[in-house]
Amino acid sequence: MPPMHEVAHLAHLELRTPVLDESVAFFTDYLGLTVTGTAGDSVFLHAFDDYEQTTIKLTAHETSGIGRTNVRAASPEALERRVKEIEAGGHGVGWVDGDPGVGPTYLFRDPDGHEFGIYYESEWYSAPAGLAPSLKNQAQAYPGRGVCVRRLDHVNFLGVEVVPNRDYLRDTLGALVTEQIVLDDGTIAGSWTTFTNKGYDAVYTRDWTATPGRLHHIAFATDTRADILRAADIALDQGVFIETGPHKHAIQQTFFLYVYEPGGNRIELCNAGARLVLAPDWQPVDWTEAERAKGQAWGLKTIASFHTHGTPPVGESA
Repeated sequence: MPPMHEVAHLAHLELRTPVLDESVAFFTDYLGLTVTGTAGDSVFLHAFDDYEQTTIKLTAHETSGIGRTNVRAASPEALERRVKEIEAGGHGVGWVDGDPGVGPTYLFRDPDGHEFGIYYESEWYSAPAGLAPSLKNQAQAYPGRGVCVRRLDHVNFLGVEVVPNRDYLRDTLGALVTEQIVLDDGTIAGSWTTFTNKGYDAVYTRDWTATPGRLHHIAFATDTRADILRAADIALDQGVFIETGPHKHAIQQTFFLYVYEPGGNRIELCNAGARLVLAPDWQPVDWTEAERAKGQAWGLKTIASFHTHGTPPVGESA
């Protein structure tokens, strides 16, 4: 099934953290995002090439994890059609006011319980004095601070079961399934989907703890592979925990580094190179259990924590 293109893109998302000030410092000093405002227990941050006002919303919470994942509809009419489909499927919650710069937002949940919001109205980011870019086609001046990530790239959810969530994004939101992990017994252990021509925007991988509503990681895009290597050096200097990498994934061929932010959420720095999914009749690429056992593209074995660490930690409230 080709992508429907009624969801324009993954927009912005909310991360929960029990150490808000430390997490804000990580996102600004390490990743290079800029604080744009606060509201209650939340801080809003912006990546320098994001045309919208908010890239990440950090919210103080008793534990870590993901709050709302927001997607922007391709048009007011597309928003109306998607809301009707969501409501028909029984996963709708209702309309709320959007985050700063965002219009009315319709809340819903995937089969695993992750909260989503879909909207169309969006006020574009306007850089304040001192942050205006020299190039008018860039949202904000290059920050020259930390890793200097360009934009939010994707989100990887943990799911009790992958297939219902994969099918929900495909059938209700119009995503294209690009790659999958298929175990020997036929179980789908991971599924990569896209709303755009990128290889992937939203991923579901199986939660080995069978706990619903958790997060595996969120990812930010860098300009080059060299930025990923530099991110590892900066992590050493700033005391940021490196989980694994730098290395290259076999699935999607992404060059990567995984770190933990102070609240415990896993963050990926990624550079996917020039890979795009342009074929309207693209068929999912299935990876077997034996192929995945070989590790990453160049032989790095997948470390144990990659399968066990998620947020919120099991045993804590969501």
